[in-house]
Amino acid sequence: MDMQMQNPKTYSHSLSIEGMSCASCVGRVEKALQKVPGVASVSVNLATEKAFVESNISVSRADLVQAVEKAGYQVIQPPIELSIEGMSCASCVGRVEKALNNVPGVQSAHVNLATEKAVIQATAEVGTELLIQAVARAGYAATPVQFSQTLLQQDRKETELTALKRDLLIAAAMAIPVFMLEMGSHLIPAFHHFIATQMGTLNSWYVQWVLTTLILIFPGRRFYQIGIPALFRLAPDMNSLVAVGTFAAYVYSVVATFMPQLLPPGTVNVYFEAAAVIVVLILLGRFFEARAKGHTSQAIQQLVRMQPKTARVIREGQITEIAISDVQSGMQVEVRPGERIAVDGEVLSGQSFVDESMMSGEAIPVEKTPGAAVVGGTVNQTGNIQIRVTTVGSASVLAQIIGMVEQAQGAKLPIQAVVDKLTMWFVPVVMLLAMLTFAVWLIYGPEPALSFGLVNAVAVLIIACPCAMGLATPAAIMVGTGRAAEMGILFRKGEALQNLSEARVIALDKTGTLTEGRPQVTDFEVVDGFAEDDVLAKVAAVESKSEHPIAQAIVSSAQKRGLKLEQPTGFHSVTGYGIEAGLAGQEIHIGADRFMQQLGLEVAIFSQMATRLGKEGKTPLYVAIDHQLAGIMAVADPVKQTTFAAIRALHAQGLKVAMISGDNRHTAQAIADQLNIDEVIAEVLPVGKVDAIRRLKQQYGQVAYVGDGINDAPALAEADVGLAIGTGTDIAIEAADVVLMSGNLQGVPDAIALSQATIKNIRQNLFWAFVYNAALIPIAAGVLYPHFGVLLSPVFAAGAMALSSVFVLGNALRLRVFKPKSPVMG
Repeated sequence: MDMQMQNPKTYSHSLSIEGMSCASCVGRVEKALQKVPGVASVSVNLATEKAFVESNISVSRADLVQAVEKAGYQVIQPPIELSIEGMSCASCVGRVEKALNNVPGVQSAHVNLATEKAVIQATAEVGTELLIQAVARAGYAATPVQFSQTLLQQDRKETELTALKRDLLIAAAMAIPVFMLEMGSHLIPAFHHFIATQMGTLNSWYVQWVLTTLILIFPGRRFYQIGIPALFRLAPDMNSLVAVGTFAAYVYSVVATFMPQLLPPGTVNVYFEAAAVIVVLILLGRFFEARAKGHTSQAIQQLVRMQPKTARVIREGQITEIAISDVQSGMQVEVRPGERIAVDGEVLSGQSFVDESMMSGEAIPVEKTPGAAVVGGTVNQTGNIQIRVTTVGSASVLAQIIGMVEQAQGAKLPIQAVVDKLTMWFVPVVMLLAMLTFAVWLIYGPEPALSFGLVNAVAVLIIACPCAMGLATPAAIMVGTGRAAEMGILFRKGEALQNLSEARVIALDKTGTLTEGRPQVTDFEVVDGFAEDDVLAKVAAVESKSEHPIAQAIVSSAQKRGLKLEQPTGFHSVTGYGIEAGLAGQEIHIGADRFMQQLGLEVAIFSQMATRLGKEGKTPLYVAIDHQLAGIMAVADPVKQTTFAAIRALHAQGLKVAMISGDNRHTAQAIADQLNIDEVIAEVLPVGKVDAIRRLKQQYGQVAYVGDGINDAPALAEADVGLAIGTGTDIAIEAADVVLMSGNLQGVPDAIALSQATIKNIRQNLFWAFVYNAALIPIAAGVLYPHFGVLLSPVFAAGAMALSSVFVLGNALRLRVFKPKSPVMG
């Protein structure tokens, strides 16, 4: 009986390798990796500087790295990303970062409060499990993050929000009677009399004690579970402040209720309502905060949801629907009208229009015919198409976009460094201030000094929550970069947000950035007696024998008109003049004015047009048929229609605009004059572009460079901020800090406007968070009492604290509706 052999499971690793310079380096790396026991196949790519290793058994990544390093090369470790649970304020961020940085082998660890993620750069020896254990020792929970986990994380956030809402409602239902029994008695004399005579003050306190105890044990338990262990680790956080404050008010009230003889005369008061209402208000703040944090990452969630869950694969003529994770490169996939395209691929058959706005921000659908590339997540509109899968998983365009946005959202701006240093010390300082407040009131305060001391110390603890400080920067970055992605602007590095907002000059490449990047017939006129289509068909037929870009532009122009091209005979190039050929018994001559003069033909009839073309930096081409002047045409790389508005927008933002081009000075200056560009640097090689940027930096300050070609990569890297046109080359995009997904230059002023709005938002948030705390901590401590008799109740302190975080997040969320003054054209 035949037994079907099952394919053994294969394991794969991808290594980024540094130091390879030639094919022999590739050979040495491959040889070194093949020697590792268990390795089945190795493929090393010099261009991408990556090694792909497959094995039939599980091979340690550390062993592979060791083999490469023994061969004399370095492996660049990909960052490890962890999802962190339990963080509530900026001091938590500091504790987690400190715990991760203390792990041997960790080079850097960045934790973001808004995304609740940690990004760790470490050596190969550092395993994910080791990092998770370090986070656990610091009192938090960590899980590895993968591309597919983004939605799982969203589900967890929704579960957390539901639990918060439940706890909030339970706490509020029990706190309202406590508040009414205590504060109603203080505020309404008749109500006080009713409680004293009908219920009895002590019975009222018993009811308050029962309800407050239930609030602290159930809805309020979260503060104690996290805050108390943090205290024992000598690393107090915001939960510690709430736990100490509410517990102090609760214990004092319990003593006053059950053992009043222990308290000095005149100090027997209860503060059950403070403990109960503080828990309610802080839960309310947390609830609004969680909801707002969910909104900040909405752009990522929308991008993830653009990836269909299944694909319709064609196998041996049969269509089978399979999970997207099972789709492999090379498979054929059917896409029907109205469906999202499941994967990146190339159209094999069919014709349709595809909405690519999720990628480019451009609303106009793009026509797709056989041979055209399509991107997973875009929407097929009109026709049924079959595509061949080219990339899957993390290599797909959508996955890379999500990766770029997440990386930018998790970044720390230079402005955040100062905040981090301050917030690490903030909670311990607040606890000291609370103890100092208690001591000062106890020693110098009026009677009942003990009560005054307790109430004001609790107010200091509660109002000083550093949540707002911790959220000020990351919340704005998340919303800003998410909004940018919706506009077709991808910030690959978060720091580019701050650097771009400080740019003083915008340097632009010419070809493919300001212009279309493809030569086209821009001007064409014929002499009376000749038909335009006939002359163009003859010129194109002759030019079809040439590989020159100008010749190809003429042929393309004729093909667009649907003209039939005949085969020329006797094709001959006349160096320095032009070309001549025979066509259907006629002689065709195409070239410069001197070529026509050599043939004895007068070109004065076109003198005005030739002058205009010269001013525009275009070179005229004359056509003669059977020794008669037939027409004039110009082939040039036309300026994109959107470029004019983009340059005007940059000038309106108060920026200098420079053009750096390898083209000849005359052509470059002509285009600069059309566009009103301030400075022209022409006839430069790629190295010259780098020198030009250095000079612009010295002259103006921060420089942003916009380019699209391989030759732009050094300049993009040299500039303070590099912006790559997304329709350009992969190398240019890799070297850039910001990617404009469409070829529309309007994305540059839009990106600058958004970066300025985001940085302004961060400054507003930080000002609010710091000034708010600086102003209210002394008031909570009671500095206004000696002169004005004003004290801040712990209940109002809790409300003010919740308001602080909600204000910061609400302010950041305004960026979701950001619209540039000059909207993206499309």
